[in-house]
Amino acid sequence: MSEQGPTSNKCIDHIRLMARYNASMNEKLYAVARSMSIADLNADRKAFFGSILGTLNHLMVGDTVWLKRFATHPAGYAALEPARSLPAPHGLDQILFSDIDSMWRQRQMLDRLIGDWSESIREDDLELPLHYASMKGIVSDRDFFGVIMHFFNHQTHHRGQLSTLLSQAGHDIGVTDLLVLVPNAPA
Repeated sequence: MSEQGPTSNKCIDHIRLMARYNASMNEKLYAVARSMSIADLNADRKAFFGSILGTLNHLMVGDTVWLKRFATHPAGYAALEPARSLPAPHGLDQILFSDIDSMWRQRQMLDRLIGDWSESIREDDLELPLHYASMKGIVSDRDFFGVIMHFFNHQTHHRGQLSTLLSQAGHDIGVTDLLVLVPNAPA
């Protein structure tokens, strides 16, 4: 990155890598979560969002909020057209889905949107700030690449919490490291 902001295809490549990582990790999480009882998913595990289902819902809320914001970027992003029509969540702890199968269908749709959107981002888009208002109405103009990295970091953060919650419940989701998707450098 230059001092003026991201100016190389490496930034775009990294965004696309993170989109693939997001979808891959969600597949692992949901494979395990869908094998659990609703009582186990709703059990208060003393996590920030209470339960496994509460944490999965928070990820869905966060992704929905950010995708709706990204859809307002000056680049337009036709790939995010479906996000524009999604209902806006009203709180970070909102329970959008109380059953794991409906949640999984929505998660797959969001992950497809994220993947398609990541493929549509162009280098020049990263030079334009994202103008948005927070859920509390605070207006911001932020570096677009930085906000995109926050989006993916937020997902990783809460999936780490979910990995711990699932492990404590006796379930192993396997390797979660981004490194498995980072390509080897050419010799």
